[in-house]
Amino acid sequence: MTLGHLDIFERASHMFDEVIISVFVNPTKDKALFPMEERVALIEKATAHLPNVRVTSFSGLLNEFCRKEEAAFIVRGLRAFSDFEYEFQRALLMKKIDHSIETVFIMTDERYSCLSSSGVREMLYFGGDITGFVPPSIKDDIMKRARSAQ
Repeated sequence: MTLGHLDIFERASHMFDEVIISVFVNPTKDKALFPMEERVALIEKATAHLPNVRVTSFSGLLNEFCRKEEAAFIVRGLRAFSDFEYEFQRALLMKKIDHSIETVFIMTDERYSCLSSSGVREMLYFGGDITGFVPPSIKDDIMKRARSAQ
């Protein structure tokens, strides 16, 4: 989780009565530094100051998760135009699957437009300082795991 993610979570929390952050199992990716349960715990820790945010996990299709949670909106963060193209296609696909679910795009704060999870992972791999890139409340947890993984 980066400060860019936290920025989107904080801003969404002002727009909706409840924000559900879900960590999804992605079988096509195997780059996670933390297992799902620990990722949920880290996000809970980083968003503890947001009373209307709930963190969970899910394995399956996003529309099924939305139906289960009775969520009518999906919030997606955008950093650059390339993100928009990808997310726009996903939103159109979601509309085709379930017309009742709307996708809301939130542009990240300009301070985080160059920030990506893969970039942070790369900095960790080479021993770089991730201060200013991840929430301070979970930075030490991330650094500790990165050191033990090398």
